Amino acid sequence: MRTTLLLAFNFPPHGGGIARWMGELALRYPPGSLVVSTGRHPGSAASDARFPQPIDHSPIRATRLRTLNGLLLWTARASQLVRRHRPGFAWCGELKPAGYPARWLRARYALPYGVVVHGTELLLLQAKMDRSRFRRWTARELLGGAAVIVANSRWTAEHARAVLAALDRPTLGGDVRVVPLGTDPAHFRPGIDPRPLRARLGLDGGPWLLTVSRLEWHKGIDTVIRALPAVRTAFPGTAPRYAVAGIGPHRARFEQLAAELGVGDAVRFLGFVPDDELPALYNAVDLYVGASRRVELLVEGFGISLLEASASGLAVVGGRSGGVPDAVREGETGILVEPGDPAAVAAGVTRLLSDAELRRRMGAAGRRAVETYYNWDRVASDLIRIDGEFRREPPPAAR
Repeated sequence: MRTTLLLAFNFPPHGGGIARWMGELALRYPPGSLVVSTGRHPGSAASDARFPQPIDHSPIRATRLRTLNGLLLWTARASQLVRRHRPGFAWCGELKPAGYPARWLRARYALPYGVVVHGTELLLLQAKMDRSRFRRWTARELLGGAAVIVANSRWTAEHARAVLAALDRPTLGGDVRVVPLGTDPAHFRPGIDPRPLRARLGLDGGPWLLTVSRLEWHKGIDTVIRALPAVRTAFPGTAPRYAVAGIGPHRARFEQLAAELGVGDAVRFLGFVPDDELPALYNAVDLYVGASRRVELLVEGFGISLLEASASGLAVVGGRSGGVPDAVREGETGILVEPGDPAAVAAGVTRLLSDAELRRRMGAAGRRAVETYYNWDRVASDLIRIDGEFRREPPPAAR
């Protein structure tokens, strides 16, 4: 297999779902068949050592790759990689800023490229296109110049096709591929002893509900808090509680909401939980709730934490919004509810908490789904196959 170039603004050790995806892809491409081009992060040297691929860093902080000077430096650096490695295809880990050097490489070296889209950026792009001719022209060049677009869910793919139609590029809509995401079933698994973590975090008793996410409004944390009084009323003897793992700008407002509703003592904000402790956390709770919804231009494009919970043997309650229905198999690995309706969330949670056998069956089905489909090996295999469809023979060096 000839070399592929991966242009990634988000790449380990940077956090977040996109960086995780790009890192997992780099781990699974055949050794020596991928070259990663990215910026510099604190800890990059230690992180790079675990990859079987060369990681080339532009000589500036990753955060500056979005600036004009940063884009010029990144493009020049990527051009050097193309001349050195003669790749036959390039992946853009995100539309912006990675699409800019990719579009230049296509014009300069006839290098075909694919763009990975995640959901929210398409909503932002649509809003900007309506207000700015320049934004519209830029989007047309970056998306319209791609050989293929990969979406993380059917919802994201539909929005990608809508954007392409608005840009007068509807024929490219046929090359929008859906590649649902995955997780690592060896890392996230049932049977991990949660007692040390429970003792340290104060997760005594139960039953416990869990959400793992940034503390943002569209994640639906407030809806779960609003649903909690009804859930606790339905189980007066056990008094279910709610744990939230993650950081973000709205913790104080969520804490205030819980206090106003009289469930302040039943909601535990755990803060940042390291990735190596998350498997034990999923094993420490009884039910996962991811009631994400669309809030203005923010939406859940897929929802990797739902898969982490499934891999850990948990049944899940997911919001019927964005790409979440691609992560939760309705009636099999969990149930979907209207995420903006606290009564609907309460009903879904109550149904699963009241039926231990149903939770067990859904948790087991979720585990099987991750082992057989929702895993990074399958995701990488899908992308390698798509890469093979669109790559060309290495182009001659530019004059």
